[in-house]
Amino acid sequence: MEHASFLFQAVIYLAAAVIAVPIATRLGLGSVLGYLLAGVAIGPHALGLVGDASAEMHVAEFGVALMLFLIGLELQPRRLWQMRGAILGTGSAQLLLTAAAVAGLALLLFGADWRAALAIGLILALSSTAIVLQSLSEKGLLKTQGGRSAFAVLLFQDIAVIPILALLPLLAGTPPAPDEAGLSGWRYGLAVFGTIAAFAIAGRYLLGPLLRLVAGSQVREMFTVTSLLIVLAAAAVMTWLGLSPALGTFLAGVLLAESEFRHELEADIEPFKGLLLGLFFIAVGANLNFNLIAAYPLLLLGLVLLLVAVKFAVLFALARTMRMSRGEDWLFALALAQAGEFGFVLVSFAAQNRVLDGTTGNLLVALIALSMALTPILLLIYEQLIQPRYMRGAEGDLAGAGEPPVDEGSPVIIVGYGRFGQIAGRLLNACGYSTTLLERNAEQLDLVRRYGIRAYYGDASREDLLRAAGAENARLVILTLSDQAASLEIVAQLQKHFPHLTILARARNRMHQYALMEAGVQHIFRETVDSALSIGESALEVLGWSPLRARRAARKFKQHDQRMLESLFPYWRDESQHIAQTKIYREQLLQALREDRRDKDLHLDHHWDDSRPGM
Repeated sequence: MEHASFLFQAVIYLAAAVIAVPIATRLGLGSVLGYLLAGVAIGPHALGLVGDASAEMHVAEFGVALMLFLIGLELQPRRLWQMRGAILGTGSAQLLLTAAAVAGLALLLFGADWRAALAIGLILALSSTAIVLQSLSEKGLLKTQGGRSAFAVLLFQDIAVIPILALLPLLAGTPPAPDEAGLSGWRYGLAVFGTIAAFAIAGRYLLGPLLRLVAGSQVREMFTVTSLLIVLAAAAVMTWLGLSPALGTFLAGVLLAESEFRHELEADIEPFKGLLLGLFFIAVGANLNFNLIAAYPLLLLGLVLLLVAVKFAVLFALARTMRMSRGEDWLFALALAQAGEFGFVLVSFAAQNRVLDGTTGNLLVALIALSMALTPILLLIYEQLIQPRYMRGAEGDLAGAGEPPVDEGSPVIIVGYGRFGQIAGRLLNACGYSTTLLERNAEQLDLVRRYGIRAYYGDASREDLLRAAGAENARLVILTLSDQAASLEIVAQLQKHFPHLTILARARNRMHQYALMEAGVQHIFRETVDSALSIGESALEVLGWSPLRARRAARKFKQHDQRMLESLFPYWRDESQHIAQTKIYREQLLQALREDRRDKDLHLDHHWDDSRPGM
């Protein structure tokens, strides 16, 4: 009978998702709100088709861990290190300021004890990693400035759960409980750092050979098994240490971000992630306690609105302090204005340690669940009302700034009209060629339109927008974005839907150029090469070289550097081989320049073929 009950519950969950999610997405509400509404409908406080969903939620929380693993796969360690300021600075500021504001309100408005007020502030300062990242990803907003900043804050919050768990027993005046691993004091800290170091060593030296061995077996399902094993092992180790399992899977993903198996891992994990995240959202909806909501409807409504308002105010002020672009600050603040799923765990832990009483704990659980359910609606408001306003620029009244692109018959489409794209566009216009300009940054769009330049707001990774901009009839696309992930995504769309277009792409550095070469782009231009060579050429002249001799040396260097870059392409994912080969080519360059300086015909070289574009 228990087996039959399990099958019946599984059928109910799946049927609810199949019915609610397509309807919600068709209405423009998004899949997350569809899952939440499905959970509400089948929950014990509505139709009563399923009972308490706490057990399902514990299983489904693994979907959050899988999601963090996939996000980690998109972040190379270098990029994560570059985000350290946003993670530590913005993340800590958000947590401390929000906790202080919420704790202050709990003291002033509700007369809470300072210990309980501090616990409530810390619990409600957290946001929902699952709902925010899923919603932003679904709407294509995760790679925006606001989306990246929200992700950094969420990552810090996941890390901060551990010190909060350690602090809660102290607020009750009791000694902290031993951690999950049975360690204490400096031993626990040493275990944490040792585990992270072990992750790094395993990612660099063990996982690659393991995945190659499994791939060599040619048994398709074994790769899926291995992918799940890596994720489960990372989550299990972190859980054993009392850390967030999502943090463990995120680190595992980052360590595999440069692996040649990254895309295969992503494809294998994605279906499990989607299924478990859907179950998680349904469980959140099913756990909404409507009896409690019915008992305190006005109080809970007021608390939800107050919480969202306070968190929004803190987040928006932080965004303005960080000088985030207009529009992106709204996205950042609205995305994180709810409480998070870790709040359920912290409320239960605080109640066990007698920091919070039972009534307060039940109210907080309802408040957290309701605020989470409100998040998709807040993002829908942003998408429908706020984002279109900033498509038109900060003024909001520039004619046509937010209009969709149109096919003006231009032979050239320029994607990204910043300092790099403007120079190329002005040259083409001066030579009699019209261009269609696409720009994603609303402030930059506003700026160029003040100068009378007709540009369109849009994400060039969307096929419909490229088609509207005239990609079918254009001859070439100039891609000037410095963001490697965004430029590769656009290249994939262009090659898939408009293969006739010639792509001329800007590369921020050698690694970006290698990634574009791997994607099949043939015309690539590293942004600093020509200007850097011009400085070097001028430096040689100042040092006494003739202008002719200095230009010839710069030309030789440029030609050799391009040959070296192409020769090193097969080694770009193998750092040790890449470094070794680079040293060899560097010596060859020095030898070539020495021989050139001894050329007895140097004085006859009055000009050269400079028609090949700079790389």
